[in-house]
Amino acid sequence: MKDFRAGKINLWLIAGGFLVIIIGFILMTGAPSGVEFNPDIFSTRRIVVGPIVAFAGFIFIIFAILYNPPEKEK
Repeated sequence: MKDFRAGKINLWLIAGGFLVIIIGFILMTGAPSGVEFNPDIFSTRRIVVGPIVAFAGFIFIIFAILYNPPEKEK
């Protein structure tokens, strides 16, 4: 059986990146606006912080895929 290209460290880093993306999407959610106008849809958390956190998670996943851990010396 061939050795899997992504090591254990890479998989943990990818899982952490997915967790950061999920946190970013949670930050973008909120109460539905409904029929009447709700000014909370323009909050900084929803339109600035959430997308930045989610984008950082995507960038971190790219780093996690490309990360090559140093070889152990024997």
